[in-house]
Amino acid sequence: MNKTIIEPSKSALKIPIRELYEYRELISVLALRDFRIKYAQTFIGFLWAFINPLFTLLILHFVFGLVAQVETGGTPHVIFTLAGLIGWNYFATLVSEAGHSIISAQDMIKKIYFPRLVIPISKAVSGLIDFVVVLICFFLLLLYYQYVPSKNMVFLPFFLVMAIITGLAGGIWISALTTRFRDFQHIIPFLLRLGMFATPIAYSTDSVPEKYQFIFQLNPLVGLIEGLRWCIVGGDAPSIEVYISFAVIAIVLIFGLLYFNKVEKTMADIL
Repeated sequence: MNKTIIEPSKSALKIPIRELYEYRELISVLALRDFRIKYAQTFIGFLWAFINPLFTLLILHFVFGLVAQVETGGTPHVIFTLAGLIGWNYFATLVSEAGHSIISAQDMIKKIYFPRLVIPISKAVSGLIDFVVVLICFFLLLLYYQYVPSKNMVFLPFFLVMAIITGLAGGIWISALTTRFRDFQHIIPFLLRLGMFATPIAYSTDSVPEKYQFIFQLNPLVGLIEGLRWCIVGGDAPSIEVYISFAVIAIVLIFGLLYFNKVEKTMADIL
């Protein structure tokens, strides 16, 4: 009779890539379950995936486009803002759902073994559906306004991948922190509301006073959103913002994996 022996990883930073591949069906099942639960028993169902980002877009457009009248360099403010929402919406959705992902799966964690990274990764996969919805809305707006994107659009896939990595890094951190400190379930919604206005979604980085630029650019989403916007509307390449974002995202991802692997060893006991 064959015996399966489960041994703890010797490296705190080791990512169980082989195990994650073996549990790929579990990732897809959990992602599909999350998607079905999210829109189950709602009157308009999947249409909520379109309504939520469009409602956020209208609010930001009213505040920054009609009231504050921020400068967009001749680009329609709706397009300018939705270009920023492409990166922010996925990150906010993933961080919000990751906050209670481990706790929601505690019964499964206590009963069977599987690499716990499966849970935040499944959230990242299910969040891709909303990510694609925002992209569809964006391209529909381009057609409506008959706006011709910049030739920098060839770099768009690169920044889209960067957005996915940013969301996953944040999701790994929050899922591990919430497991040990339940207060984060209440802190995260507050931070996301604050972060939406502290991130250049509906305004440009140039609008921020010079003395606050360095602190402002520590936000890893600044370079991401400016990069996405540069791909679409053109202009000067956001060099320093992107490099700072790369550095911060890498640090967040590495330390997030370190902390997640540390918490994973006692996760079943904590829950």
